[in-house]
Amino acid sequence: MTSAPLTCSAKDCRAPAEWILAWNNPKLHTPERRKEWLACSEHREHLAAFLKARSFLRDVRPVQPPTAGRTS
Repeated sequence: MTSAPLTCSAKDCRAPAEWILAWNNPKLHTPERRKEWLACSEHREHLAAFLKARSFLRDVRPVQPPTAGRTS
């Protein structure tokens, strides 16, 4: 089974995702809840700034490539 490639969450961008921006809206989500946007290098700062301006951004980390034979 082949999974679809991860793409950037920016509007109209189809570039491969390189970053995960974890966020939550404290008015709607419990503190441990995380939603994720994916970003290419070009849109990482733009998407992070949007989330930071609303105090939603919690973490930015690189996308990890799938591991062959991974069991989890």
